[in-house]
Amino acid sequence: MTENIPEKRNVYLCGFMATGKSSVGKRLASLLRYDFLDMDTAIEEESGMSIPQIFSTRGEAVFRAMESRMVEKLAGRNRYVIATGGGTIVNARNLEILKHSGTVVTLTADIQTILSRVGSVEDRPMLKGDDLKKRIASLIDERAHAYAQADMIIDTSTLTIDEVARHILTSLERESGK
Repeated sequence: MTENIPEKRNVYLCGFMATGKSSVGKRLASLLRYDFLDMDTAIEEESGMSIPQIFSTRGEAVFRAMESRMVEKLAGRNRYVIATGGGTIVNARNLEILKHSGTVVTLTADIQTILSRVGSVEDRPMLKGDDLKKRIASLIDERAHAYAQADMIIDTSTLTIDEVARHILTSLERESGK
């Protein structure tokens, strides 16, 4: 299956939280026979702190700087499917680096689907606030321009993990001209 995909390319899954980046990423990596990496997990491992701990003790600006360093580090790898954080590509430099080293895919979902998938917001520092639905809508709106710059955009609201992964795989094969 992977013989039709360009060598030395990564696939970056971007988009808002609870759109399926990690779940789809694992499945896609399996189909492509690539390695899978979750960027937030890599940041946690490297820093020795959870994402909520980083936000509460060091602040969002420090987290975003760590995220940018991780983007630079991961862009040097090959044959990876990487689930990025929800705000990673809002930074134009991060988006540029990712696009240069692979295919950027934005996963989207409608607000009701995100609400049903998001679970506890305790470990989601960007969702702190009174009205969860309004907060999600506001963040999606703030990030919409960045998300729209991806090479591919897929609404995961009504699709299974396997359907999304296969859609991406088919698009990658088409992109490579095979």
